[in-house]
Amino acid sequence: MKALKWKTTGTAPAEPWHAHAWQAQSLLLAYPDERFEQRLTLAARVAATLPQPAAGPLLRFTAHAERSAPEDLAATYVATFDHRKRCCLYLTYYAHGDTRKRGVALLRLKQTYTAAGWRLGDDELPDHLAVVLEFAAADPSAGARLLSEHRAGLELLRLALTDDDSPWAHVLDSVSATLPALVGDERDAVLRLAAQGPPEEQVGLDPYAASPVFLPDPVVGGPR
Repeated sequence: MKALKWKTTGTAPAEPWHAHAWQAQSLLLAYPDERFEQRLTLAARVAATLPQPAAGPLLRFTAHAERSAPEDLAATYVATFDHRKRCCLYLTYYAHGDTRKRGVALLRLKQTYTAAGWRLGDDELPDHLAVVLEFAAADPSAGARLLSEHRAGLELLRLALTDDDSPWAHVLDSVSATLPALVGDERDAVLRLAAQGPPEEQVGLDPYAASPVFLPDPVVGGPR
């Protein structure tokens, strides 16, 4: 199967509040470890300052997370994102699957971060949505472009989480509220991606071949 391609309709300028929304979303999409309660409190505080289309979904997620036992939330996170490819948080997977083209896409992302003065940890892949959102919060112009480039994959992830009645669907609803609506070729790309799935050529991830496809989820929000 060939890698799917789609055209973007251009990147809308980032609004001043987008950076705050992307940071809050990033915090909520990281693995709910022992520091998640602090991130949850911060994200809820930030969400309350955002416009309703972005704030409402985030507050629905934070309310759910506050009612959930930490161990239950962590188990649900693993079951959702680590065991279901259709709910993959690694954005280049949707366009390239486990092919060499994905390795090139990962390298380009890392180069983008390096050029902006960012350094990823050894346990982070640059296409994890929490990482991309954190970068977008720090560099809204470049981040908006990256998110728009992966718009079709983000939409497919949002739909998959919605179908699974996952609480993290609310976070993806909030991400979508910061991005231009899907139109034309992008809608077609989502339909094709949903019907065909990512490319399946198993040839490694050179030049990222030394890194596994799925790594422990990054703890975002710290200094870079």
